[in-house]
Amino acid sequence: MGYGPASARGLRYTVFWLVAVIVVIVDQATKAAVRMLVSAGGVSTLIPGILNLTRVQNTGAAFGVGKGGSAFFVAFAVVAIIVCCTIVWRSEFPVLLAIPFGFIAGGGVGNMIDRLSAGSVTDFLSLGFVSFPVFNVADVCVTIGVIVGFIGWAVWDARRERREGGDTEAA
Repeated sequence: MGYGPASARGLRYTVFWLVAVIVVIVDQATKAAVRMLVSAGGVSTLIPGILNLTRVQNTGAAFGVGKGGSAFFVAFAVVAIIVCCTIVWRSEFPVLLAIPFGFIAGGGVGNMIDRLSAGSVTDFLSLGFVSFPVFNVADVCVTIGVIVGFIGWAVWDARRERREGGDTEAA
């Protein structure tokens, strides 16, 4: 039949879910490794002065914000994942823009798995050169997904408007 809107949508959705699943696997694997190798509250240097493994159990959101609201954060993650799925399914943006949405959804699922199974999220990455909260792979993926997704969407939308003659000037 060819490459029409339905097949483009299917490809976007496939890329979205593939990225999300990979993010969840990497996130959960790294958290499991840290739980086995680093004691609670323990610190292990990976790259001196740059990156440490610092195991903490976080009951808040990304980067330690909002301690103790586990049910709220699970509900927020569910809503964010549904929004990502809906945007990817209904939008007509290029397939590559499905990747940042997959990062966001995968990161949300990764941290949600922790909250539902343990009541907290395992954070373990700490920067040695700046005072910054401890974080994990899911946090990084959500952050990168939001930034790249926002920039990508803005660029795509501007190009689309230019193609469609959306730049109208007042006479």
